[in-house]
Amino acid sequence: MDRSMGVTEIFIALFSSCVCVYLLWSLISFLNKVWWKPICIQKIMSSQGIRGPHYKFPHGSTKDIINMRSQSMGKPMHISHDIFPRIQPHVHAWTKIYGMNFLSWHGSKAQLFVTESELIKEIMNNKEGAYPKMEMEGIAKKLLGEALITNEGEKWAKIRKLANHTFHAESLKGMIPAMSESVEVMLERWKNYEGKEIDVFKEFGVLTTEVISRTAFGSSYLDGKHIFEKVAKLTSVTVKNVYNVRFPGISRVLKNSDEIEAEKLEREIKKSILELVKSREKAKNGEIEDYGSDYLGQLVKIAHESDIKKRVTLEQMIDEIKAIYGAGHLTTTNLLAWSVLLLTIHIDWQEKARKEVLELFGTKNPTSDGIARLRTMNMIINESLRLYPPVLTMTRKVQREVKLGNLNLPANIDIFISIMALHHNPEIWGKDVHQFKPERFMDGVAKATSNNAVAFFPFGMGPRTCVGLNFTTNEAKIALSMILQRYKFTLSPNYVHYPADIFILTPKNGVQVILQPI
Repeated sequence: MDRSMGVTEIFIALFSSCVCVYLLWSLISFLNKVWWKPICIQKIMSSQGIRGPHYKFPHGSTKDIINMRSQSMGKPMHISHDIFPRIQPHVHAWTKIYGMNFLSWHGSKAQLFVTESELIKEIMNNKEGAYPKMEMEGIAKKLLGEALITNEGEKWAKIRKLANHTFHAESLKGMIPAMSESVEVMLERWKNYEGKEIDVFKEFGVLTTEVISRTAFGSSYLDGKHIFEKVAKLTSVTVKNVYNVRFPGISRVLKNSDEIEAEKLEREIKKSILELVKSREKAKNGEIEDYGSDYLGQLVKIAHESDIKKRVTLEQMIDEIKAIYGAGHLTTTNLLAWSVLLLTIHIDWQEKARKEVLELFGTKNPTSDGIARLRTMNMIINESLRLYPPVLTMTRKVQREVKLGNLNLPANIDIFISIMALHHNPEIWGKDVHQFKPERFMDGVAKATSNNAVAFFPFGMGPRTCVGLNFTTNEAKIALSMILQRYKFTLSPNYVHYPADIFILTPKNGVQVILQPI
């Protein structure tokens, strides 16, 4: 009896010791993550002249950012293109206080904000592979997953090769008739609004989803409408939680309502995409060489590759399709909306663009050769992308200790590149930085800045330049050309200027214009 009690006591003592050791180790790890590492990083960066708002446990800088954004974007503004302080108030304020590059905190995670053009160029070129894509976490991962815009290494290379094939110059030429037909359908609908007000932002939303459906998925907007809607809802939930700090592990046990909603939407999107894929497989009778030449067909084909090294996983295929349904049309929607807004304010440029379009195409639909010669239109689109860049921030992480310019960066910090800060910098673009002046781009992008700085990155640069760059700009040129052939448009008195950061730069209240047939 005594002996058995002794064994039990020894076991309890050992178990208690193990629990104590585990708890002590957990406490040390926790303190290392939320206290010691942030202090060390702050000290390392401060010694090199990189300062920023002081680290605060547990939220870091996020509470300050949320408050600043709430105040700056909480209501409409007068019509002005000086939107940097409104859209990214924290970047605008902290660059003035701490300098062009500063340190911020998402919880205990260090974020180096870079707005210096030469450093951005070095990061984006990523010659030594030290600046891979930042890893997505939480709800953002459910939205972006393992798509081309987030992947690295072999996963990225497989899809990039496929995307390059799908969206290369010759393929884009073949897409022009489908793009033009979609615009014609929209313009036929616009006949009901002649002399009246119409929200072109909503109209462009339908147009671009129709175009991406026809060109990338061989279907119509109506066929994929439910997927578009669910991806839009998931995007909204993601944006709502961008600055929320959740401790690792907690979300697995205690899920909030947004996390539950995001999981539900993710499941529904996955189910709908699988149905789309199965439909394509069935339609092609399982013939691996005949899934279709569009993006969906090529993805299905590579998912069935016999060579496992060339194959993509089912999850990766689903995430890629999801990304195209989401980001694939939003960029063009907003580019078109902001461009039309600018042309309603600057009627002289609307007339210049119309004259060019009529000289090149007359009343006929745009051709690939003519699109390439739209010089005035190209200048207008570039200036629209400069003032209202759809993508506001690009992210990377520091893979290992690395030298960036004169800075020595520790490993595992995140890098945030503010496109808005770069595009609205008066030292780069001149004192008229907030004015709409397409003539800046008369001699091309390289000579557009006052000091020839490399400072125009609406679609990124280097090896990770957005594969949809030419697709988006071609679609925008076709749509604007066909609109200008048929209509003059002026700004409606009901328009409310409400630029907002909703995943990308969006006119929150739409863009209302009055159409006058030519």
